[in-house]
Amino acid sequence: MHKTREIIRLRFELGLSIRQIARSLSVSHSTVGDVVRKAQAANMGWPLPEDMDDVELDRRMYPSPAGRPVNRPVPDMETIHAELRKKGVTLDLLWLEYKREHPDGYQYSQFCERYRQWVKTLDVVLRQTHRAGEKMFVDFAGPTIPVIDPETGVVRDAHVFVAVLGASSYTYAEPCWSEELSPWIEAHCNAFQYFKGVPEIVVPDNPRSGVTRACRYDPDINATYLEMATHYGTVIIPARPRKPRDKAKVEAGVQMVERHVMAPLRKRTFFIRPG
Repeated sequence: MHKTREIIRLRFELGLSIRQIARSLSVSHSTVGDVVRKAQAANMGWPLPEDMDDVELDRRMYPSPAGRPVNRPVPDMETIHAELRKKGVTLDLLWLEYKREHPDGYQYSQFCERYRQWVKTLDVVLRQTHRAGEKMFVDFAGPTIPVIDPETGVVRDAHVFVAVLGASSYTYAEPCWSEELSPWIEAHCNAFQYFKGVPEIVVPDNPRSGVTRACRYDPDINATYLEMATHYGTVIIPARPRKPRDKAKVEAGVQMVERHVMAPLRKRTFFIRPG
């Protein structure tokens, strides 16, 4: 609107030609000509009324065409996006269906443009390809399992450690009394023994027992955790903070353990064996 006002001023106050105005404002000749014609059609000159703000100027310069509704039916972008994944489906076909249902809807160019703008808002996800033996994802399940001491009646909560291999989704689960460093390291060793091998990379979340300072690019790994990795010939690469997709395998493994193992176990009572 600022350049629109300036075009009107230069044309109707100073009487400059269209070429001079275009050169002065670094716009095309056609743009200047279009603004001048619309201003003349709206009986506008210079100076403009003091109370005419940008909204009113836009309404006067670019009125809605007579008989055409301002608010057109908005296409269902999620349905369009899903349909485009099917073989042989194109935006042209989907637009024809949209126009049959909404004759007063958007034309093809605007239909495509609005879809392209909507696609830009999607969260793009890169599919991960896992090689056999490359990664093991580890984490603790959120819920715990109550365990009762038969002698004292004290109830302790057992935390469940979960490890999942990237390529095969082969899963190992182990109850631990806490999520401290010692049970954390022991659970890793037991997982290696269970899998009968050590992966190239271990991908944990960012637990305090394993990662002393979480960082997207340069996390600080606990010294004992690093010593364990050196002993087994593996490397620790934590997932990025607040990026659950970096460890999607263990997220799915935790859900499976919670649903098929922990939920049935909570219906029963467990006692600690003496000694």
